[in-house]
Amino acid sequence: MTGQVRTVDGRVAGRRGQATRQKLLDCLGEMLSTSPYRDVKVIDVARKAGTSPATFYQYFPDVEGAVLEIAEEMAKEGAGLTDLVAGRSWAGKSGAQAAEEIVEGFLSFWRKHDATLRVVDLGAAEGDKRFYKIRMKILNAVTNSLTDAVKELQAKGRYDKDVSPAAVAGAIVAMLAAVAGHQKGFHSWGVKQAELKPALTLLVHLGLTGRKPPK
Repeated sequence: MTGQVRTVDGRVAGRRGQATRQKLLDCLGEMLSTSPYRDVKVIDVARKAGTSPATFYQYFPDVEGAVLEIAEEMAKEGAGLTDLVAGRSWAGKSGAQAAEEIVEGFLSFWRKHDATLRVVDLGAAEGDKRFYKIRMKILNAVTNSLTDAVKELQAKGRYDKDVSPAAVAGAIVAMLAAVAGHQKGFHSWGVKQAELKPALTLLVHLGLTGRKPPK
């Protein structure tokens, strides 16, 4: 939207400038999916976008700064993951459906944003607080909702009151994130993609209800 996008030196970018900026981000996103993050150079992104490095530097301080822009947009979309949990019933077949949709939502989100999430995880692991905050923003969207779900189950006497709701929710979300980020690696263990989702659904349902999902 005109007036909301600025260049590095603070000038407002016009419609054409915004289009160029977005094209640079799109090209960078494509390159991250085919090249190691450390190998991506400004000149290569600019060439792919049909412009110059000087133009790239008008909008971003460096490749990392541009990746952060992509990651921030991804995090906004990730906030929608909370809808997979909020207000759901965990009784009977409704609980089984909720568990299945949470798993599918996580796996789909990670597949869609695989390249960006790999960079975010790398930055977070190296102690970069900017990437860490983005990663936690995505995970918190589900963790907070799951925490509330466990609290509700405890209030109804359907969950062990000695267990920390936040610990249960955090453990489930950490498992989902780790598995979602390792989807391609399961092939080396002889696990087919079609087998992964039911297994995760079972674990999530067990974690939230203490029971196997009804068939």
